[in-house]
Amino acid sequence: MGVSLTPYKICDFDCVYCQLGKTKETTVERKEYVKIEEVLGELTSWFQNNLQESGNLKFITISGSGEPTLHSKIGELIARIKKVTPIPVCVITNSSLLDKAEARREILAADLIIPSLDAVTPEVFREIDRPHRDIKIEYIIEGLVNLKKEFRGKIWLEVMLVKGLNDDSKHIEGLKSVMERIRPDKIQLNSPVRCTAEQNVSPLERKQLEKIKEILGDKCEII
Repeated sequence: MGVSLTPYKICDFDCVYCQLGKTKETTVERKEYVKIEEVLGELTSWFQNNLQESGNLKFITISGSGEPTLHSKIGELIARIKKVTPIPVCVITNSSLLDKAEARREILAADLIIPSLDAVTPEVFREIDRPHRDIKIEYIIEGLVNLKKEFRGKIWLEVMLVKGLNDDSKHIEGLKSVMERIRPDKIQLNSPVRCTAEQNVSPLERKQLEKIKEILGDKCEII
């Protein structure tokens, strides 16, 4: 079950591959974009009216139509969700705010975190993720390293590979080196197959994905 904590496209990235379209204006402002009382009310009502379906849920996934860690009360929401259901909580994040100890601390109560890392150099980062000007890739990497040290649950690191942007051998070797520092429990390779924010954004062929998977090691899978 997905839970969105921001209105449409409230994000600090404007990724070229985003299936939701372009971000009109990136922001790094953290606030209560959606009232958590309303979110909890909707969740509680759904559980009460869908007892059979709720028993089949694997995760309550906090992601949605923007970057969830921009929500200033994400930590309180996770804690309160855990009081009303035993279903594990997953947070899907673009990793942009993980350099901030407060943002990391607020998601530590989750059971699974799926952060993304598409680039390891400033140039590639700007080209593929088009971040807010205050966000630096070196800070994100350090944030991911620290998250692994602090988090007791699982971390599945997702990499979106776009043909001609972040798939050359030098950049892949850079990714491997950074991932050896982060030490995620799993690495998930992805490539855009749905509609994208920009035209001419192409996925990698399966054969190339398989080669990259071999380079990144046993923890890596193609999704």
